[in-house]
Formats: sequence, structure tokens, C-alpha cells
Amino acid sequence: MRISFLLHNAYTVGGTIRSTFNLAAALAAHHDVEIISVLRYRTTPAMGAPPQVRLTPLVDLRRGSAHYDGDDPRHAQPARVFPRADGRHRQYSRLTDERIGRCLSRPDTDVIVGTRPGLNVHIARQAHPAAIRVGQEHLSLSGHGWRMRHEIRHRYPLLDALTTVTEADADAYRQLGLPDVRVQAIANSVPAMTARPTGHAGKVVVAAGRLIPVKRYDLLVKAFAHVVAAHPDWQLRIFGRGDTTGNERNTLATLIDDLGLNGHVFLNDHVGSLEAELAEASIAVSASDRESFGMTIAEAMRCGLPVVAADCPHGPREIITHGVDGLLVRPGDTEGLAAALCDLIRDDTLRRRMGEAARHNSARYAPDRIAEQHLGLYQDLLKRGPGRRSLSPLREAAHRTRTTAIDTAHRLRSTARRAVARRG
Repeated sequence: MRISFLLHNAYTVGGTIRSTFNLAAALAAHHDVEIISVLRYRTTPAMGAPPQVRLTPLVDLRRGSAHYDGDDPRHAQPARVFPRADGRHRQYSRLTDERIGRCLSRPDTDVIVGTRPGLNVHIARQAHPAAIRVGQEHLSLSGHGWRMRHEIRHRYPLLDALTTVTEADADAYRQLGLPDVRVQAIANSVPAMTARPTGHAGKVVVAAGRLIPVKRYDLLVKAFAHVVAAHPDWQLRIFGRGDTTGNERNTLATLIDDLGLNGHVFLNDHVGSLEAELAEASIAVSASDRESFGMTIAEAMRCGLPVVAADCPHGPREIITHGVDGLLVRPGDTEGLAAALCDLIRDDTLRRRMGEAARHNSARYAPDRIAEQHLGLYQDLLKRGPGRRSLSPLREAAHRTRTTAIDTAHRLRSTARRAVARRG
């Protein structure tokens, strides 16, 4: 079977890239697998290319490269196929439209898999009629704006299947009533720990993820102030990269200083692999208000750590069994988060028992097991054959009219917000 994954940018760092690389590498053991990277900014992937997987870049934006496409006049023209509603729209162009379309129209690919809404739309509109079209949702339906949800309702019926990373999100997509589209929840895969276990005796709590407000590191730092008051020999190590402004990092650094937590809470830059850090820790924690899945939770469990997590929608409650391999607390509950951490800190036996349960239970995320689920889906779809391949001219015209109205309303709202901000 020949399987192609369409990825925004395979050369940087991110959860979607990591999960795609894990899946592609597992499938490549027995199948012909290719990752198509729409954009290329680096010579080699920052996360390392998966073995036995072909990596095909479409638009080269490396300045100085012999294949540099930044001067192509089509690169300056806005995309027509990639939907404006996708937050990455400004990085797409008439050039990406053409090159993605040419790549997807090849007749020799059995299964084409998209990894974000805008690319799923490309697959729905441009893939070869004989290929099976599978979209992936790495975030959640509720996380998309109303413009993108409008595009999803219209374009996704041209897909054969859609996979989500949680059952809760699969249910949300099923409620859209996408005709003849198979919606299936398949979790992200997480490799087993390769470093030698240290026994998790270190008095360290680890948190990891992007430094953005939704991750609620501010709440976590405040909760850890309570932990330090009772257990001053414990540390919190946060790993993550913020935006280019560094605002969130600066805010957190100020909060740590104001609470007198220097020497107890440490802000560290993103690391390619958390494994070594997890091996030195005894507990992992997530205070996020929203998660699509929770890769770092599953990674910590694969390393034998119990996880304390906010019971936010979707991910954590499907990964953690409360009281067995971790603890769930109410989102936004500073004292509850601190109490759960202290429960595990005080009780070595409980902490180690939950850690072993976490290691055992998280084996369901092993790449070969997750790959089997994807492969089973692809094989079923190939037996059934491709589904609907076009929409009626009347429906297309109605979609364009509705999209224009939505875009106009969005521009008016944005203009109004900017006017209010200027007056304020």
C-alpha cells in the first residue's frame, strides 16, 4: 500500500509533526510511505526524518537554496484552494495551490492523509479520484472558528474518513452529520522510553508544552507556591517555547520572582525529546484549560510517571484513569492542583504504584498498535472504494455566497474591534 501524508511544514517542531512522524515510521515497516511537506525552511527536519519514509518538499523557502521559490510571482498571490478560514492561510499561495494539486493528482497513491483542516480541504478538492481521502483532526472541532467550521461542513463530505485523537471530538464531528464520512477516534502514538529508568526518585515535577495562556502555567506556578510551602525540597521544571514576543515567558518569570520561587521553579527552553527530563522526574503535571489530546501526558506515562492534570475537555480524561495512573482536578482550581501534587509527593508508595500503572496502561499508545488502527481503517476504505468525489454546481455556488457573507462579517467585526481598541 502506498500512503502519503500531507503536512504543513515537516522541518520545524510541533505535536502534529511528531505524531505524523511516529505513525509514518511505524507504517513504513511494511508499506510505501511518503510525507509531503508543503513548505521547507530548513535543509533537514528539526525533529529528525523518520526512517524508511520519503520526505518530499513542495515549496522551498530556504534563502540561498538553488531551488528557492520565494521569488516565484505565484508565491505572492493569495491561495484559492487553501481556505482563508485556516489560520495558516497567509503562508499559502497560488504556488502552493498548484504544487499541492499536482502532487495529489498522482494516480499511484492508494491513501492520502491530511493533517490540518486547510490541507484536508486540499485533499477533498484535488486528490486523484481513485485515492482514498482521509482527513486528520489534531486539534478539536470546538477549537476552530465559525468560518472554519463552515468550510468543514461543506468540504469534508468529499473525504472518505476523518480521524480524531479523542472519542469526545469524534462525537462532535458525528453530530455535524457528514454524509458517508467515516469518523473514527484514533489516539496519537507515543514511543516507549529508551533511556534507562532512574527509579524516578528525583524530587522534580515536570510540565511541558507551548508557553501560551491556555496552558495555564500561571495557575501552575501559583499552585506550586503552595507545594513549596509544604515541601521546599521539590522543584518544578517547565519546558516550552513561547511566541516570538516572549511575552508569556516574561510574565511567568515575573510571577516566579514575585512569589519568591526562584530556585524552586525553572523555565527551560523547548527540548527535542523530553525523555531525559522525564527520567529524572517523579511526577508530571498539566494545568491546561484545553487540550486536543495531551501528547506530553501520554509521554510522561510511557516513561512511568503519574500525571496530575486539569480535567479539561477532551484529552486528559481519556488518557488518565483518576486514582489509578494519575489524578484529575477541576480546571482552574489552584488549590486542588496543589493538593493533588502534595498527595503524590507525600506518599512514595502511591506515587510509584501509579507510575507503574501509568507505564502499563499507556502501552496502548505504542506506535505499532496505533498504526494497526490506522491501517485497519485504510484497508476497510479500500475495500469499500472511494466515496463522493464532487459537489453539485448549485451547492458550490451557495457555498461561495455564504463564504463571502461570512468573510465580510468577519472583516466588519475586526474593523470594529480595532476601532474600539484605538479609542481605548
